[in-house]
Amino acid sequence: MSSESAHPSPSAPVFRYSITGCGGIIAATHINALKQIPTARIVGMCDIDVTSGKPRADELGAPFFTDYREMLASVKPDISVICTPHPLHAQMTIDSFEAGAHVVVEKPMAIEAAEADRMIEAAERTGKLLAVNFQQRFKPSIERAKQLIDSGAIGPLVRVLVVEPWLRTKAYYKLSHWRGTWKGEGGAVLLNQSPHTLDLLCYLAGLPKKVWGWIRTLYHDIECEDTFQAMLEYPNGAPGYITASTGEAGVQRSIQIIGQNGALELVGDTLTTLRFSPSLAEHLATSSEPFGLPQITTQIETLPGDAGGHYAVHCDMQAALLEGRQPRANGPSGRMSLELANAITLSSFEERAVSLPLDRETYHRLLDDLQAGRRALNRMTS
Repeated sequence: MSSESAHPSPSAPVFRYSITGCGGIIAATHINALKQIPTARIVGMCDIDVTSGKPRADELGAPFFTDYREMLASVKPDISVICTPHPLHAQMTIDSFEAGAHVVVEKPMAIEAAEADRMIEAAERTGKLLAVNFQQRFKPSIERAKQLIDSGAIGPLVRVLVVEPWLRTKAYYKLSHWRGTWKGEGGAVLLNQSPHTLDLLCYLAGLPKKVWGWIRTLYHDIECEDTFQAMLEYPNGAPGYITASTGEAGVQRSIQIIGQNGALELVGDTLTTLRFSPSLAEHLATSSEPFGLPQITTQIETLPGDAGGHYAVHCDMQAALLEGRQPRANGPSGRMSLELANAITLSSFEERAVSLPLDRETYHRLLDDLQAGRRALNRMTS
């Protein structure tokens, strides 16, 4: 599991990269990561905004294009990195596969699960790899939590709780006209800030089977949600709760995962692990104490760092290609958080529980109505 094994050897083959959306904020992070990898060579860069994109291409000495299809045909990259707004991800990914390239796509991989399905199908059909840029999976604290869960140390799920503040100001939403719009993002906090949080929840605890969602616009003058909460029901009946907002500050992300054998709590870089002896199920059934607790041992670990962030994602992709395996956040795995986000939105608008797998057609009709202005999320800002 450790990301240390993913660092490429200098003697490994060189992979040729193209970057679409190279003028954007997030593209700079990918460029900096690729500069650190001796087996990565950027051979083409594309952006419809010449003023922001061309200077970056010139700085690297890479050809610049305003048409990504022309770039793919001209430079024939091994790996296509897609950093454009979310609604463009699906078609650009599929076109990259058709052009013979593997893909690293920014999160979320698309704006609706049906698009993610098509991306995954295209990867399988063309024999290409698809990696979603969920770099937080490589954080040491997340790797350690995943190891504990996969080893059975936590046991069957009892409950999850996630609280996530993602403060954003009015100035943030003014950076680009597409932010916070149904056409431009397909959502707001659910589709822009919270994909990492939803991904970690799904990565560690799996997808729930049922979702009760509530989305609102409480703090910003935008079309889409700036606050959401959801109740979850997992396949074994365990409950969960998650809430996030771009109008909240002062606390760190908290993830609690309670199992029959133990519990995990992630706050920042600190992982607290509890072990129960006997298990909760055995203790409930056999203890002679009406209010007694099982024996609980506690371990607190501070595991700082991001294991390289975007660097780790690109190293993992190269390793996957050389080892003949899937990337850590491949298409089906990366789709989980998107499907959960779609379900939360659908549940809120329909005021009912939504079962997973998500009904793709029902969600598509809702999104189409929202993008066309036939339906709207009532804004409650003061």
